[in-house]
Amino acid sequence: MNSLSKAAKMSISSLASTYGIKNVNLLRTQGFIDGKWVGDSTSTFDVTNPATDDLLLKVSNLTVDDAHKAIKSSSDAFKSFKTTTARYRADILNKMYHLLMDNVDDLAIICSLENGKPVADSAGEVKYAASFYQWFGEEAQRLTGDVIPSNIPSNRIITVKQPVGVVGILTPWNFPLAMISRKVGAAIATGCTAVVKPASETPLSALAMAYLAHEAGLPKGVFNILPVDHATTKSIGELFCEDDTIKKVSFTGSTGVGSVLMTQSAKTLKKLSFELGGNAPFIVFEDADIDKAVEGALISKLRQSGQTCVCANRLYIHESIYDEFTEKLVAKVKKCKLGNGLTEGTTHGPLVHSRAVDKVQQHVKDCLDKGATLLLGGKVRTDLGPNFHDLTVIGDVTQEMAVAHEETFGPLVPLIKFSSEEQVLEWANDTEFGLAGYFFTNNYSRIFRLGEQIECGMVGINTGAISEAAVPFGGIKHSGFGREGSKYGVNDYINIKTMVIGGL
Repeated sequence: MNSLSKAAKMSISSLASTYGIKNVNLLRTQGFIDGKWVGDSTSTFDVTNPATDDLLLKVSNLTVDDAHKAIKSSSDAFKSFKTTTARYRADILNKMYHLLMDNVDDLAIICSLENGKPVADSAGEVKYAASFYQWFGEEAQRLTGDVIPSNIPSNRIITVKQPVGVVGILTPWNFPLAMISRKVGAAIATGCTAVVKPASETPLSALAMAYLAHEAGLPKGVFNILPVDHATTKSIGELFCEDDTIKKVSFTGSTGVGSVLMTQSAKTLKKLSFELGGNAPFIVFEDADIDKAVEGALISKLRQSGQTCVCANRLYIHESIYDEFTEKLVAKVKKCKLGNGLTEGTTHGPLVHSRAVDKVQQHVKDCLDKGATLLLGGKVRTDLGPNFHDLTVIGDVTQEMAVAHEETFGPLVPLIKFSSEEQVLEWANDTEFGLAGYFFTNNYSRIFRLGEQIECGMVGINTGAISEAAVPFGGIKHSGFGREGSKYGVNDYINIKTMVIGGL
């Protein structure tokens, strides 16, 4: 195992001291393979704070050779880990849950530093991430098979559930803790082993989680972390897809990358679960509780400054309540505070990088050029830092504008009037994506009718918050396939073996 240089150790100590991180052991700058910290200071990449672009730490940039070692380690570990009892795996997951909860304050600071979200939101993510370890610890003991009646009197049909094997996991920057635990928790519960490549923007959260997994007693090789820079990411993804040792790939990210990974995986015919892009409609009907709908819009559209895959992307407001809804929404957004995620009172932080800021500006310009009305915000906020954009509300948006068809992934709230259920349903479904959708109504017939007709994997009805460990999370169409969390979350990590016993 390569050791860290004295300078690297000093920078960890300095970062912990500056931001009040008590458990310095959580700050790691090396990869984690086969139960060891690997990598040194000869090849690194920078992890920066998106609120300031200041350097946080230099992290070891592992290689494709390191990835091969991690896969072999995971494969070796699987031989014994697959035979462990459900109770053993449940106990480890429970320890991981408690360790995350015990370190929630420090993990929240680390997450906010590299991700930019307000520290209160980061603390919420830590708890959300921990909940998946708790949930899947409980699910581990429910992986039961079936006895199926046979039409042949002397036969018995029995099914058993077995782990698929080594899992390659690719996670995004916007939820650097929860997107790992939602996948790894299911893998461990079923007896799989995992190699994780976290996003290049947010490796520190992933490495902190690896440290806690080791502290929980997870055997070496079961959970490996490969921090790599953007240039190496493509090679690691290709390796995960084309190495036959890896039996499943789980990816959260863009539809474009998902399509590439799916093509590459065809060579090895492995299991896949993809959570990809979204373009969520948010509909407020004339009979809705307007105050409740406004609160739901704030949660759904502007959480993490609009940078979540299930964020409402286009808001459809019935023409009879449009003015009242708009007035109340703008008043609420005005009360939000944009700033550094670690500054007290901040409700919304920066975007992850300048490209995200540019995308918001493109959509704002397109709306205004085509006749929409700017109601609030609309500007890049360089006075706050390099990657800030106003929380922006635009009215009189139409279906012809780019924001109605492209995911913004930023703090832009476009308001579109509609007049009938039939019209808004057509508009809501006029997209290749199908991850999440939302609508507000007090008409219970409409709740079931529209809930079934909206073309997406998840529907929030009279709520803007749809994420918890019990929810089957995932989409349809170009938003991917497979489900994470819930009792269904283990399905993509198991094979069903059938044993037909004759001559009884």
